[in-house]
Amino acid sequence: MPTRMTPPMERIQVLESIEKDIITCLHSAGQVFVELSKEKSSLKQAENHTQTFLKTLGAVENKLTEQINYLTQVSTGQPHEGSGYASQKVLQMAWHRLEHARSRVSELDRLRLKNAQNRRIAQPPNGQGFGGNVPSGSST
Repeated sequence: MPTRMTPPMERIQVLESIEKDIITCLHSAGQVFVELSKEKSSLKQAENHTQTFLKTLGAVENKLTEQINYLTQVSTGQPHEGSGYASQKVLQMAWHRLEHARSRVSELDRLRLKNAQNRRIAQPPNGQGFGGNVPSGSST
């Protein structure tokens, strides 16, 4: 019984398959040019290589479209099997909110300390009013 691969490994295999198809396309195109460059080229051989090129190119286009559609789904944050992007995005936003809350609490604490310090400056020491004590009986 074959073991099932993880989705990322399956994606890598699909990309490797696309790469092999591209190599086949290039080889077929090269064979067409080789055939056409001969003095006595075989039109049948050139057409066969052209058909292989076009067929493989169509397969590459379809597979690449599937990959692009997959990446579009993943990059927009839609939940997708095998993708951790949405969870990572939620975590990043949570860290951002936490950091904002920390900076806000720090700012409020700074304002609280400043306010407490201003109240201490405005209140005179115990037993003294504004204007200070003037000794009685002093003559000028």
